[in-house]
Amino acid sequence: MSTSVSRRLVNAPDAPQTLHRRYTNALEVRGQGRTLYISGQIPADDTGSAPDNFEAQARLAWGNVERQLKAAGMTLDDLVKVTVFLASYELRDVNARVRWDVMGDRMVALSTVIAGPYDPAWKIEIEAIAVAD
Repeated sequence: MSTSVSRRLVNAPDAPQTLHRRYTNALEVRGQGRTLYISGQIPADDTGSAPDNFEAQARLAWGNVERQLKAAGMTLDDLVKVTVFLASYELRDVNARVRWDVMGDRMVALSTVIAGPYDPAWKIEIEAIAVAD
């Protein structure tokens, strides 16, 4: 992200703090820029095939987020908000590990929701918002 768009992590001291130090409670974005709203990215390839293994599904869904960013001339560095939908609570630890592998030290506003999948074969779906110059 270049200098005309800036980000500031916001964590109110009088509100609950984040469960992990790998995301922020809020993220302020200032400046002129482009905003990309990424619809739920599913754990399927361009032929519609989805792997059975959850970790492979999570990596594929994140890869699809990256492909949408690239198509708009953006990268993971431009993400400001991510919402992850999981099929069950039991998937949360693997989900977190994959997200940490993909995101590294990048801080975004993050929500994880346990919800029934649109397709029973899918165990994850990821929505995102990115801002760039």
